[in-house]
Amino acid sequence: MTTSNVRSVPASRPVSPLVVRAAGPEDAAALHRLSRAFAATGELRERPAQQYARDVRDFLIAESATGGVEGCVALRCPSGHDEPAAARTAIVYNFCVAAASQGRGVGSALLGALLAEALSRSVRSVFTATSGDAALFLRHGFTPAEDAATWPAALNPRSGSRVLRLAF
Repeated sequence: MTTSNVRSVPASRPVSPLVVRAAGPEDAAALHRLSRAFAATGELRERPAQQYARDVRDFLIAESATGGVEGCVALRCPSGHDEPAAARTAIVYNFCVAAASQGRGVGSALLGALLAEALSRSVRSVFTATSGDAALFLRHGFTPAEDAATWPAALNPRSGSRVLRLAF
């Protein structure tokens, strides 16, 4: 099940300095490790390590100054390249922030970078599903997807998830 999730926690001091960067093949194992805790609780779909290796180019990583992975998020553009720009959609998935880094701006940094990436790819609508309170997504302009019949099937939210959409 593909879900995006950010848990709300009380704000604390920001993670500093933080670098958000594109993931590379060397990051696949760290992505898998970080995501496993969320898969164990049902917040993310369980994915084998090989899938992270295969899809690593979909991911952005938030990395601390010491090189630790504080969070990750992925963007998939299932739309065809021949599709008109006005119809291009993307899916935010596998959004997670390490427990110790939650409430410290990591999720906002990741989501902001991801949305900039979506714009650079001429994406016009971004969809996500979350089992959380969706506060982060709502702050970034997402709204409940009212066109539930047309949101991308690849999102595959679990029962009880909120499907959200951001139109550019």
